[in-house]
Amino acid sequence: MNRFAITLTLLAAGLSAPLMVKADGPPQRYYDKQHKDYHEWNANEEKSYTVYLGEKHITVHTFQKAKPKEQQDYWNWRHEHPDEKR
Repeated sequence: MNRFAITLTLLAAGLSAPLMVKADGPPQRYYDKQHKDYHEWNANEEKSYTVYLGEKHITVHTFQKAKPKEQQDYWNWRHEHPDEKR
């Protein structure tokens, strides 16, 4: 019975792994009209967006659901708050 449970667990993990990878997918790119550049949305950008929402006291929501003006306000803020050089 124990061997069956292990096999079933490994099979379930193996079948669900491709779904987890596909759900993440390739990073999205956004065009910043005002600054005429592209931004790649990744984990680092997600972290910066969370900081932005906190600083502006905006209810947490995804960038994709933000209105276009708020998205542009974020890119303006982002250009004023670049990543630290390591």
